[in-house]
Amino acid sequence: MLVTGASGFVGTQIVRQLARNGHTVRLVARPEAARRLAVNFPGSAIVECEDLFAQSAEWWAETCAGVNAIVHAAWYVNPADYLDSEQNAACVSGSFKMAQGAARAGVNHFVGVGTCMEYALPSDRLDINSPTAPSTVYGACKLALFEILNGLFEDTDVRFSWCRLFYLYGEGENEKRLYPYLRRCLEAGEKAQLGSGTQLRDYLDVEVAGARIADVIDTGQVGAINICSGHAVSIRQFAEGIADRYGRRDLLEFGIHQPHPRDPSAVVGVPNFVVEGSKRDERS
Repeated sequence: MLVTGASGFVGTQIVRQLARNGHTVRLVARPEAARRLAVNFPGSAIVECEDLFAQSAEWWAETCAGVNAIVHAAWYVNPADYLDSEQNAACVSGSFKMAQGAARAGVNHFVGVGTCMEYALPSDRLDINSPTAPSTVYGACKLALFEILNGLFEDTDVRFSWCRLFYLYGEGENEKRLYPYLRRCLEAGEKAQLGSGTQLRDYLDVEVAGARIADVIDTGQVGAINICSGHAVSIRQFAEGIADRYGRRDLLEFGIHQPHPRDPSAVVGVPNFVVEGSKRDERS
């Protein structure tokens, strides 16, 4: 299995689950990330590449030689500007060349990672047939890649899966996001200043999300797949649940910040991932 973005928030969990499932992995990463991956995943084949989105289809065909499946988790995700950065367009172009090379190399299965931001928002019931109408460059580029790859693989033997992520939290999360901020404040005994917390979200631990994406390789499920919990939880409820672990709800200050104008009131998915065989997914 070839994995991109293996050192990232979601990619790390994907590689761990692939290894648990008995797959050998080949990881494409920048040199600095490659050194960390060599420590975290000893025995994995690692291909160093300064910018995987700048590579040609020919380079990808050579890199994918002998690969059965790809899980493409890499993308530009700088929290400061990823929603509207022009780097999103470079990710689309580079991913298209990757897919072309993969097809030439005889890869059987291409698993891409999308986002709930491809859908028309807000909505508290987003299934894979819900209307798509992204309001950010990031969401628009993810949706564009989904449609491009659908067309590219339509008349080939390559199976194509597109895993749309909702609101993930957990190990390795960027420190500027809500979950790490709350934990940092609560552990320090400091006030956590929040908005009203009324928005509904579909939260899922990144470990569960990474496992479900990796499991797509074994189930063979194709098409759009919502990687979500299916449960609507307000931001306030989410924050209170974390505070309760510390017994410090008193440190939560709601109503301090105004919501961002583009922050949807509800983003909740309808899961459609297939569990291998008939066994219940114990990670749910």
